[in-house]
Amino acid sequence: MRKTDLDTPSLIIDSGTLRHNIEWMQKVADRFGVRLRPHVKTHKSPHIARRQMEAGACGITVAKLDEAEVMTDGGLEDILIANQIIGSAKIARALELARRVRLAVLVDSQAGVEMLERAASVTGQILDVLIEVDTGKGRCGLVNDEEIVALAGRVADASHLRLRGVETHEGHVPRGAGGPGELQERAVAAGARIVEVAEILRGQGHPVEEVSVGSTPAAPYTASVEGITEMRPGTYVFNDVNQMALGQAHPEECALSVLATVISRPAPDRAVLDAGSKSLFAEAARSGFALEGYGGFGYIREASGARIVSLSEEHAVVNLAAGVDFPDIGDKVTIIPNHVCPAVNLHDELHIVDGEDVIETWPIAARGAIR
Repeated sequence: MRKTDLDTPSLIIDSGTLRHNIEWMQKVADRFGVRLRPHVKTHKSPHIARRQMEAGACGITVAKLDEAEVMTDGGLEDILIANQIIGSAKIARALELARRVRLAVLVDSQAGVEMLERAASVTGQILDVLIEVDTGKGRCGLVNDEEIVALAGRVADASHLRLRGVETHEGHVPRGAGGPGELQERAVAAGARIVEVAEILRGQGHPVEEVSVGSTPAAPYTASVEGITEMRPGTYVFNDVNQMALGQAHPEECALSVLATVISRPAPDRAVLDAGSKSLFAEAARSGFALEGYGGFGYIREASGARIVSLSEEHAVVNLAAGVDFPDIGDKVTIIPNHVCPAVNLHDELHIVDGEDVIETWPIAARGAIR
């Protein structure tokens, strides 16, 4: 089948770019002697996760138990759930999963530790945990050294939990960065902070095997910090407009596109596509130093002078600059999503293309895996 024969909207992945991106991040990890544990929330596909493992990854990261179960069924055997597992039902699922794979979860509270310990003591299992540290994101994780040390002590006292290490998501790093130098400075600072926490815990007698960081924009920089042992980027596998805005990717390094059809040309300066918020995800692009002035809802590869200015559920309205040569009604265009992770979650399938040919179609097995 030819790419243009696909019905629209559809997700297409360039096989060569996918391979390049997987290999590139593995080389970054290898260069700094850091283990790569990619976050699979971006692609939600055991097919791609296995390719990442074949390239050298030590395991995978997921956001939710649903994702972990899908990946386990898909043959993945070493999984970090980068989230707090709270509540008896979820903890029971985690402990059952831990019988099948090497599993670790995050903790950032005494209450969370006590819930895990209570349940694991009933089943007689020992569960690995990492303490989540907030290095600036302002989401989950502890900030205060005393609280971190106290929580590590509580884990040490729990006979059915094992402290594997410390973890952070430095997702704040690109926020408002004025250029690549500032982005690098922030990333290194976040990496240095989590290493500092690890050293504090070791000084208190706690074994800290893993010092884990996770964010695609920060990855090449946090990995360079001495003492980091593991990195968990996710978006790099496809890249997106947000990565382009940070100078982290060019359009040709974006592996995934939404294929859409031009369905209307109601005015010389306007076109309409059949891919709306249910296909692209209605998130405006983040402002970034590498794409000044960009504010659209996706990057149209075929016409850089065209901007998607609004999305309704099934329509994308495109403004055309004067003189832009834009495809006609019935023609198809490819759109790089602003934020690829939620865009993938809107679709059922990934169509893998080589040039103009569709060579494989993979189900998005963890679509809707939100629990």
